[in-house]
Amino acid sequence: MPTHYPELAQRVRSQRELQPALYGDFDFEAQPYRTTTDPADLSSLPEWVADRAPYLADERAVELIRTATLLGDVVADPYAALLSDHSVTALIGMLKTACRQGIDAVPDAPPELVAFIAAMEATPDWLNMELVRTGARYSRLPAALVAPFVTRGAFIATFVNTYAALPMALTGALSGRRAARRVNETTSFFAVTALPDALERFGPGFEAAAMVRLMHSMVRYNALKRSQKWDTAVYGMPIPQVDQMPAGMINLYLLAVAAQRKGRTEFSASERAVVEFTRYRAFLLGLPEELLPTTLTGVIDLFHTRAALLREDFDDATCGEMVRSTMAAYLRPLDTRWERMADAVERSYSTAAFVKAFCNGDRAAAKTKGVSLGLADYLRIGVTAPFIFGRLLAVRRAIRIPALRQITDDYLVRLVKRRLQTYGQPEFTSDASDYTPAGQLA
Repeated sequence: MPTHYPELAQRVRSQRELQPALYGDFDFEAQPYRTTTDPADLSSLPEWVADRAPYLADERAVELIRTATLLGDVVADPYAALLSDHSVTALIGMLKTACRQGIDAVPDAPPELVAFIAAMEATPDWLNMELVRTGARYSRLPAALVAPFVTRGAFIATFVNTYAALPMALTGALSGRRAARRVNETTSFFAVTALPDALERFGPGFEAAAMVRLMHSMVRYNALKRSQKWDTAVYGMPIPQVDQMPAGMINLYLLAVAAQRKGRTEFSASERAVVEFTRYRAFLLGLPEELLPTTLTGVIDLFHTRAALLREDFDDATCGEMVRSTMAAYLRPLDTRWERMADAVERSYSTAAFVKAFCNGDRAAAKTKGVSLGLADYLRIGVTAPFIFGRLLAVRRAIRIPALRQITDDYLVRLVKRRLQTYGQPEFTSDASDYTPAGQLA
Protein backbone atom coordinates (compact mmCIF):
# COMPACT_ATOMS: atom_id res chain seq x y z
CA MET A 1 0.00 0.00 0.00
CA PRO A 2 1.25 3.52 -0.79
CA THR A 3 2.36 5.39 2.30
CA HIS A 4 3.86 8.64 1.09
CA TYR A 5 2.18 9.30 -2.26
CA PRO A 6 -1.41 7.98 -2.07
CA GLU A 7 -2.76 10.58 -4.54
CA LEU A 8 -0.13 9.66 -7.13
CA ALA A 9 -0.89 5.97 -6.60
CA GLN A 10 -4.59 6.66 -7.15
CA ARG A 11 -3.74 8.46 -10.39
CA VAL A 12 -1.84 5.39 -11.52
CA ARG A 13 -4.76 3.09 -10.73
CA SER A 14 -7.21 5.44 -12.44
CA GLN A 15 -5.59 4.72 -15.78
CA ARG A 16 -7.40 1.39 -16.02
CA GLU A 17 -10.71 3.07 -15.21
CA LEU A 18 -10.17 5.93 -17.67
CA GLN A 19 -8.96 3.71 -20.50
CA PRO A 20 -9.91 0.07 -19.93
CA ALA A 21 -9.37 -0.81 -23.61
CA LEU A 22 -5.74 0.32 -23.34
CA TYR A 23 -4.85 -0.55 -19.75
CA GLY A 24 -7.37 -3.25 -18.86
CA ASP A 25 -4.69 -5.95 -18.93
CA PHE A 26 -1.93 -3.83 -17.37
CA ASP A 27 -0.87 -4.95 -13.90
CA PHE A 28 -0.52 -1.74 -11.89
CA GLU A 29 0.29 -3.66 -8.72
CA ALA A 30 3.51 -5.26 -10.02
CA GLN A 31 6.80 -3.53 -10.68
CA PRO A 32 8.41 -4.36 -14.04
CA TYR A 33 11.77 -6.09 -14.23
CA ARG A 34 13.41 -2.77 -15.20
CA THR A 35 12.95 -1.56 -11.62
CA THR A 36 15.30 -3.01 -9.01
CA THR A 37 15.91 -2.23 -5.35
CA ASP A 38 18.32 -5.12 -4.86
CA PRO A 39 21.72 -3.73 -3.79
CA ALA A 40 23.38 -6.62 -5.64
CA ASP A 41 21.95 -5.54 -9.00
CA LEU A 42 23.71 -3.04 -11.21
CA SER A 43 21.78 0.18 -11.65
CA SER A 44 22.03 3.19 -13.93
CA LEU A 45 23.57 5.29 -11.14
CA PRO A 46 27.34 5.24 -11.74
CA GLU A 47 29.56 5.02 -8.68
CA TRP A 48 31.38 8.16 -9.78
CA VAL A 49 28.10 10.08 -9.60
CA ALA A 50 26.84 8.99 -6.18
CA ASP A 51 26.61 6.14 -3.70
CA ARG A 52 23.48 4.11 -4.42
CA ALA A 53 22.82 2.84 -0.90
CA PRO A 54 21.35 6.04 0.65
CA TYR A 55 18.80 6.31 -2.15
CA LEU A 56 17.68 2.71 -1.80
CA ALA A 57 17.27 3.31 1.93
CA ASP A 58 14.97 6.31 1.42
CA GLU A 59 11.50 4.70 1.49
CA ARG A 60 9.72 7.88 0.44
CA ALA A 61 11.95 8.43 -2.60
CA VAL A 62 11.79 4.77 -3.60
CA GLU A 63 7.99 4.80 -3.43
CA LEU A 64 7.86 7.91 -5.62
CA ILE A 65 9.99 6.38 -8.36
CA ARG A 66 8.24 3.00 -8.24
CA THR A 67 4.83 4.69 -8.48
CA ALA A 68 5.80 7.13 -11.25
CA THR A 69 7.29 4.23 -13.22
CA LEU A 70 3.70 3.01 -13.74
CA LEU A 71 2.26 6.38 -14.76
CA GLY A 72 1.56 7.27 -18.38
CA ASP A 73 -0.55 10.32 -19.27
CA VAL A 74 -4.06 10.13 -17.82
CA VAL A 75 -5.49 12.74 -20.23
CA ALA A 76 -3.41 12.43 -23.40
CA ASP A 77 -3.49 8.61 -23.49
CA PRO A 78 -7.30 8.41 -23.83
CA TYR A 79 -7.12 10.95 -26.66
CA ALA A 80 -4.40 8.95 -28.43
CA ALA A 81 -6.52 5.81 -28.00
CA LEU A 82 -8.98 7.39 -30.45
CA LEU A 83 -6.55 6.07 -33.06
CA SER A 84 -8.82 3.06 -33.16
CA ASP A 85 -11.46 5.23 -34.88
CA HIS A 86 -9.59 8.32 -36.11
CA SER A 87 -6.53 8.91 -38.27
CA VAL A 88 -3.32 10.42 -36.90
CA THR A 89 -3.94 13.44 -39.13
CA ALA A 90 -7.40 13.99 -37.68
CA LEU A 91 -6.18 13.82 -34.07
CA ILE A 92 -3.34 16.24 -34.78
CA GLY A 93 -5.66 18.62 -36.62
CA MET A 94 -8.19 18.77 -33.80
CA LEU A 95 -5.45 19.24 -31.19
CA LYS A 96 -3.80 22.08 -33.12
CA THR A 97 -7.13 23.84 -33.57
CA ALA A 98 -7.90 23.51 -29.86
CA CYS A 99 -4.49 24.90 -28.94
CA ARG A 100 -4.65 27.83 -31.36
CA GLN A 101 -8.32 28.82 -31.19
CA GLY A 102 -9.74 27.10 -28.12
CA ILE A 103 -11.73 23.93 -27.65
CA ASP A 104 -14.95 25.60 -28.84
CA ALA A 105 -13.40 25.97 -32.30
CA VAL A 106 -13.31 22.18 -32.73
CA PRO A 107 -16.62 20.91 -34.16
CA ASP A 108 -17.97 17.99 -32.11
CA ALA A 109 -14.80 17.88 -30.04
CA PRO A 110 -14.34 14.42 -28.50
CA PRO A 111 -14.66 14.39 -24.69
CA GLU A 112 -11.09 13.06 -24.54
CA LEU A 113 -9.81 16.19 -26.27
CA VAL A 114 -11.89 18.41 -24.00
CA ALA A 115 -10.34 16.75 -20.94
CA PHE A 116 -6.84 16.95 -22.45
CA ILE A 117 -7.02 20.69 -23.09
CA ALA A 118 -8.74 21.39 -19.78
CA ALA A 119 -5.92 19.65 -17.89
CA MET A 120 -3.33 21.81 -19.62
CA GLU A 121 -5.35 24.96 -18.98
CA ALA A 122 -5.73 24.18 -15.28
CA THR A 123 -3.25 26.59 -13.71
CA PRO A 124 -1.48 24.92 -10.77
CA ASP A 125 -1.71 26.70 -7.41
CA TRP A 126 2.04 27.09 -7.16
CA LEU A 127 2.46 28.84 -10.52
CA ASN A 128 4.02 32.31 -10.68
CA MET A 129 3.75 33.35 -14.34
CA GLU A 130 5.88 36.45 -13.83
CA LEU A 131 8.67 34.23 -12.56
CA VAL A 132 8.09 31.91 -15.53
CA ARG A 133 8.58 34.84 -17.93
CA THR A 134 11.78 35.80 -16.12
CA GLY A 135 13.00 32.20 -16.27
CA ALA A 136 12.25 32.06 -19.98
CA ARG A 137 14.39 35.17 -20.48
CA TYR A 138 17.30 33.56 -18.63
CA SER A 139 16.75 30.37 -20.65
CA ARG A 140 17.00 32.12 -24.00
CA LEU A 141 20.76 32.47 -23.70
CA PRO A 142 21.47 28.71 -23.48
CA ALA A 143 18.74 28.03 -26.06
CA ALA A 144 20.43 30.36 -28.53
CA LEU A 145 24.12 29.87 -27.77
CA VAL A 146 24.58 26.52 -25.98
CA ALA A 147 21.83 24.07 -26.96
CA PRO A 148 22.68 24.03 -30.68
CA PHE A 149 26.07 22.56 -29.79
CA VAL A 150 25.15 20.01 -27.10
CA THR A 151 21.57 18.82 -27.66
CA ARG A 152 22.59 15.80 -29.71
CA GLY A 153 24.88 14.72 -26.86
CA ALA A 154 22.11 15.14 -24.28
CA PHE A 155 19.65 13.41 -26.60
CA ILE A 156 21.73 10.24 -26.94
CA ALA A 157 22.14 10.12 -23.15
CA THR A 158 18.52 8.91 -23.04
CA PHE A 159 19.48 5.89 -25.19
CA VAL A 160 22.17 4.33 -23.01
CA ASN A 161 19.72 2.23 -20.99
CA THR A 162 17.82 -0.53 -22.76
CA TYR A 163 14.67 -0.31 -20.65
CA ALA A 164 14.27 3.45 -21.04
CA ALA A 165 15.27 3.49 -24.72
CA LEU A 166 13.09 0.66 -26.01
CA PRO A 167 9.92 2.66 -26.71
CA MET A 168 11.74 4.87 -29.22
CA ALA A 169 13.66 1.89 -30.60
CA LEU A 170 10.40 0.09 -31.24
CA THR A 171 9.05 2.99 -33.28
CA GLY A 172 11.98 2.80 -35.68
CA ALA A 173 12.00 6.59 -35.43
CA LEU A 174 15.69 6.85 -34.65
CA SER A 175 17.26 5.43 -37.76
CA GLY A 176 18.30 7.22 -40.93
CA ARG A 177 16.54 10.49 -41.63
CA ARG A 178 14.08 9.98 -38.78
CA ALA A 179 16.96 10.25 -36.30
CA ALA A 180 17.75 13.74 -37.56
CA ARG A 181 14.09 14.68 -37.43
CA ARG A 182 13.72 13.59 -33.80
CA VAL A 183 16.85 15.44 -32.69
CA ASN A 184 15.70 18.61 -34.44
CA GLU A 185 12.18 18.24 -33.04
CA THR A 186 13.57 17.93 -29.52
CA THR A 187 15.83 20.94 -29.95
CA SER A 188 12.99 22.90 -31.56
CA PHE A 189 10.66 22.20 -28.64
CA PHE A 190 13.05 23.49 -26.00
CA ALA A 191 13.95 26.50 -28.16
CA VAL A 192 10.39 27.58 -28.91
CA THR A 193 9.37 27.36 -25.25
CA ALA A 194 12.07 29.92 -24.38
CA LEU A 195 10.56 32.60 -26.65
CA PRO A 196 8.66 35.48 -25.00
CA ASP A 197 5.19 34.39 -23.79
CA ALA A 198 5.58 31.00 -25.48
CA LEU A 199 4.04 29.16 -22.54
CA GLU A 200 0.98 31.40 -22.36
CA ARG A 201 -2.33 29.69 -23.15
CA PHE A 202 -2.23 30.48 -26.88
CA GLY A 203 1.55 30.59 -27.20
CA PRO A 204 3.58 28.30 -29.47
CA GLY A 205 5.16 26.54 -26.49
CA PHE A 206 1.75 25.52 -25.15
CA GLU A 207 0.90 23.91 -28.49
CA ALA A 208 4.33 22.28 -28.79
CA ALA A 209 3.91 20.71 -25.34
CA ALA A 210 0.50 19.34 -26.33
CA MET A 211 1.96 17.87 -29.52
CA VAL A 212 4.82 16.21 -27.63
CA ARG A 213 2.31 14.67 -25.22
CA LEU A 214 0.24 13.33 -28.08
CA MET A 215 3.32 11.84 -29.73
CA HIS A 216 4.33 10.06 -26.53
CA SER A 217 0.78 8.81 -26.01
CA MET A 218 0.66 7.47 -29.55
CA VAL A 219 3.86 5.55 -28.83
CA ARG A 220 2.24 4.07 -25.72
CA TYR A 221 -0.90 3.13 -27.62
CA ASN A 222 0.98 1.54 -30.50
CA ALA A 223 3.38 -0.29 -28.20
CA LEU A 224 0.61 -1.75 -26.07
CA LYS A 225 -2.09 -2.38 -28.68
CA ARG A 226 -0.39 -2.76 -32.05
CA SER A 227 2.87 -4.46 -31.19
CA GLN A 228 3.44 -8.04 -30.16
CA LYS A 229 6.95 -7.16 -29.02
CA TRP A 230 6.24 -5.14 -25.88
CA ASP A 231 6.50 -7.18 -22.67
CA THR A 232 4.93 -5.18 -19.83
CA ALA A 233 6.32 -7.57 -17.21
CA VAL A 234 9.84 -6.60 -18.28
CA TYR A 235 9.56 -3.04 -19.60
CA GLY A 236 6.42 -1.82 -17.84
CA MET A 237 4.75 1.35 -19.05
CA PRO A 238 6.05 2.70 -22.38
CA ILE A 239 7.56 6.14 -21.75
CA PRO A 240 6.44 6.46 -18.11
CA GLN A 241 6.48 9.88 -16.47
CA VAL A 242 9.59 8.91 -14.55
CA ASP A 243 11.43 8.61 -17.90
CA GLN A 244 10.08 11.91 -19.22
CA MET A 245 11.33 13.75 -16.14
CA PRO A 246 15.07 13.60 -17.01
CA ALA A 247 14.53 14.96 -20.52
CA GLY A 248 12.27 17.74 -19.32
CA MET A 249 14.40 18.78 -16.36
CA ILE A 250 17.99 17.93 -17.29
CA ASN A 251 18.79 21.65 -17.29
CA LEU A 252 17.83 21.89 -13.61
CA TYR A 253 19.91 18.86 -12.71
CA LEU A 254 23.01 20.32 -14.38
CA LEU A 255 22.27 23.68 -12.74
CA ALA A 256 21.90 22.04 -9.33
CA VAL A 257 25.06 19.94 -9.65
CA ALA A 258 27.08 23.01 -10.71
CA ALA A 259 25.75 24.98 -7.74
CA GLN A 260 26.45 22.14 -5.34
CA ARG A 261 30.04 21.88 -6.55
CA LYS A 262 30.44 25.54 -5.65
CA GLY A 263 29.33 24.75 -2.10
CA ARG A 264 25.82 26.15 -2.37
CA THR A 265 22.73 24.42 -0.99
CA GLU A 266 20.11 26.71 -2.50
CA PHE A 267 19.29 28.11 -5.93
CA SER A 268 20.07 31.77 -6.58
CA ALA A 269 17.30 34.21 -7.52
CA SER A 270 17.97 33.86 -11.25
CA GLU A 271 18.19 30.08 -10.96
CA ARG A 272 14.90 30.03 -9.06
CA ALA A 273 13.27 31.75 -12.03
CA VAL A 274 14.64 29.06 -14.34
CA VAL A 275 13.27 26.44 -11.94
CA GLU A 276 9.78 27.96 -12.15
CA PHE A 277 9.97 28.17 -15.95
CA THR A 278 11.15 24.58 -16.24
CA ARG A 279 8.59 23.25 -13.77
CA TYR A 280 5.72 24.90 -15.66
CA ARG A 281 7.00 23.61 -18.98
CA ALA A 282 7.22 20.13 -17.46
CA PHE A 283 3.69 20.54 -16.07
CA LEU A 284 2.43 21.29 -19.57
CA LEU A 285 4.24 18.14 -20.71
CA GLY A 286 2.17 16.15 -18.24
CA LEU A 287 4.57 15.57 -15.36
CA PRO A 288 2.83 15.32 -11.96
CA GLU A 289 3.79 17.83 -9.28
CA GLU A 290 5.45 15.03 -7.32
CA LEU A 291 8.15 14.93 -10.02
CA LEU A 292 8.67 18.70 -10.00
CA PRO A 293 11.02 19.47 -7.08
CA THR A 294 11.78 23.08 -6.23
CA THR A 295 15.01 22.76 -4.23
CA LEU A 296 18.58 22.14 -5.29
CA THR A 297 18.91 18.93 -3.30
CA GLY A 298 15.41 17.85 -4.33
CA VAL A 299 16.34 17.94 -8.01
CA ILE A 300 19.58 16.02 -7.49
CA ASP A 301 17.97 13.41 -5.24
CA LEU A 302 15.14 12.81 -7.71
CA PHE A 303 17.52 12.19 -10.61
CA HIS A 304 19.79 9.97 -8.55
CA THR A 305 16.96 7.91 -7.07
CA ARG A 306 15.49 7.23 -10.51
CA ALA A 307 18.91 6.06 -11.72
CA ALA A 308 19.42 3.98 -8.57
CA LEU A 309 16.21 2.03 -9.27
CA LEU A 310 16.65 1.67 -13.04
CA ARG A 311 18.32 -1.64 -13.85
CA GLU A 312 21.53 -1.20 -15.83
CA ASP A 313 21.56 -2.65 -19.32
CA PHE A 314 23.11 -1.57 -22.60
CA ASP A 315 22.00 -3.73 -25.50
CA ASP A 316 24.15 -2.83 -28.49
CA ALA A 317 21.51 -3.89 -31.00
CA THR A 318 19.09 -1.42 -29.42
CA CYS A 319 20.98 1.28 -27.54
CA GLY A 320 24.18 1.13 -29.57
CA GLU A 321 22.36 1.32 -32.88
CA MET A 322 20.31 4.33 -31.76
CA VAL A 323 23.39 6.13 -30.46
CA ARG A 324 25.33 5.48 -33.67
CA SER A 325 22.47 6.49 -35.96
CA THR A 326 21.84 9.68 -33.99
CA MET A 327 25.52 10.63 -33.95
CA ALA A 328 25.73 9.99 -37.69
CA ALA A 329 22.56 11.92 -38.53
CA TYR A 330 22.96 15.06 -40.62
CA LEU A 331 20.99 17.81 -38.87
CA ARG A 332 21.42 20.80 -41.17
CA PRO A 333 18.65 21.95 -43.57
CA LEU A 334 20.90 22.27 -46.63
CA ASP A 335 23.69 20.15 -48.06
CA THR A 336 26.42 22.69 -48.75
CA ARG A 337 30.06 22.80 -47.79
CA TRP A 338 29.40 25.42 -45.11
CA GLU A 339 26.46 23.47 -43.67
CA ARG A 340 28.56 20.28 -43.63
CA MET A 341 31.25 22.12 -41.68
CA ALA A 342 28.69 23.46 -39.21
CA ASP A 343 27.23 19.99 -38.74
CA ALA A 344 30.69 18.53 -38.08
CA VAL A 345 31.43 21.23 -35.47
CA GLU A 346 28.11 20.61 -33.71
CA ARG A 347 28.74 16.86 -33.68
CA SER A 348 32.17 17.38 -32.10
CA TYR A 349 30.77 19.58 -29.33
CA SER A 350 27.89 17.16 -28.69
CA THR A 351 30.37 14.29 -28.48
CA ALA A 352 32.56 16.14 -26.02
CA ALA A 353 29.54 17.17 -23.94
CA PHE A 354 28.33 13.57 -23.74
CA VAL A 355 31.75 12.24 -22.75
CA LYS A 356 32.18 14.87 -20.04
CA ALA A 357 28.65 14.94 -18.58
CA PHE A 358 27.63 11.28 -18.85
CA CYS A 359 30.92 9.35 -18.88
CA ASN A 360 32.94 11.44 -16.42
CA GLY A 361 35.37 12.27 -19.21
CA ASP A 362 36.19 8.59 -19.80
CA ARG A 363 36.59 8.28 -23.56
CA ALA A 364 36.95 4.50 -23.36
CA ALA A 365 33.64 4.20 -21.52
CA ALA A 366 31.98 6.47 -24.06
CA LYS A 367 33.33 4.36 -26.91
CA THR A 368 31.65 1.25 -25.50
CA LYS A 369 28.37 3.15 -25.87
CA GLY A 370 29.05 4.07 -29.49
CA VAL A 371 30.46 7.57 -28.95
CA SER A 372 34.06 8.22 -30.03
CA LEU A 373 35.90 11.45 -29.29
CA GLY A 374 38.91 11.78 -31.57
CA LEU A 375 41.62 14.16 -32.68
CA ALA A 376 39.43 15.74 -35.36
CA ASP A 377 36.86 16.62 -32.69
CA TYR A 378 39.49 18.31 -30.53
CA LEU A 379 40.75 20.28 -33.53
CA ARG A 380 37.26 21.50 -34.46
CA ILE A 381 36.59 22.53 -30.87
CA GLY A 382 39.97 24.22 -30.56
CA VAL A 383 39.47 26.28 -33.71
CA THR A 384 35.90 27.37 -32.96
CA ALA A 385 36.00 27.69 -29.17
CA PRO A 386 37.30 31.30 -29.11
CA PHE A 387 34.29 32.45 -31.12
CA ILE A 388 31.63 30.22 -29.51
CA PHE A 389 32.70 30.75 -25.91
CA GLY A 390 33.77 34.33 -26.52
CA ARG A 391 30.31 35.22 -27.79
CA LEU A 392 28.69 33.35 -24.91
CA LEU A 393 30.70 35.26 -22.30
CA ALA A 394 30.11 38.60 -24.04
CA VAL A 395 26.34 38.10 -24.20
CA ARG A 396 26.23 36.81 -20.62
CA ARG A 397 27.96 39.98 -19.41
CA ALA A 398 25.85 42.27 -21.58
CA ILE A 399 22.57 40.87 -20.30
CA ARG A 400 23.60 41.75 -16.74
CA ILE A 401 23.98 45.43 -17.64
CA PRO A 402 20.59 47.19 -17.29
CA ALA A 403 21.22 49.53 -20.22
CA LEU A 404 22.02 46.60 -22.52
CA ARG A 405 19.56 44.03 -21.16
CA GLN A 406 16.68 44.66 -23.60
CA ILE A 407 18.96 44.99 -26.62
CA THR A 408 20.71 41.76 -25.71
CA ASP A 409 17.45 39.93 -25.13
CA ASP A 410 16.13 41.10 -28.50
CA TYR A 411 19.28 39.71 -30.08
CA LEU A 412 18.76 36.36 -28.36
CA VAL A 413 15.13 36.20 -29.47
CA ARG A 414 16.16 36.79 -33.09
CA LEU A 415 18.87 34.15 -32.77
CA VAL A 416 16.46 31.59 -31.30
CA LYS A 417 14.04 32.22 -34.17
CA ARG A 418 16.85 31.68 -36.66
CA ARG A 419 17.70 28.44 -34.88
CA LEU A 420 14.09 27.35 -35.25
CA GLN A 421 14.30 27.86 -39.00
CA THR A 422 17.36 25.62 -39.06
CA TYR A 423 15.61 22.89 -37.09
CA GLY A 424 12.68 22.85 -39.51
CA GLN A 425 8.96 22.40 -38.87
CA PRO A 426 8.48 19.77 -36.14
CA GLU A 427 5.92 17.04 -36.82
CA PHE A 428 5.69 15.41 -33.35
CA THR A 429 4.06 12.27 -34.75
CA SER A 430 4.42 8.53 -34.32
CA ASP A 431 3.29 6.21 -37.11
CA ALA A 432 2.79 2.53 -36.29
CA SER A 433 3.66 1.62 -39.88
CA ASP A 434 7.26 2.65 -39.14
CA TYR A 435 7.54 0.39 -36.09
CA THR A 436 10.26 -2.24 -36.23
CA PRO A 437 11.61 -4.90 -33.88
CA ALA A 438 14.73 -3.70 -32.11
CA GLY A 439 17.25 -5.30 -29.80
CA GLN A 440 15.64 -7.46 -27.15
CA LEU A 441 12.25 -6.77 -28.67
CA ALA A 442 13.13 -8.80 -31.74
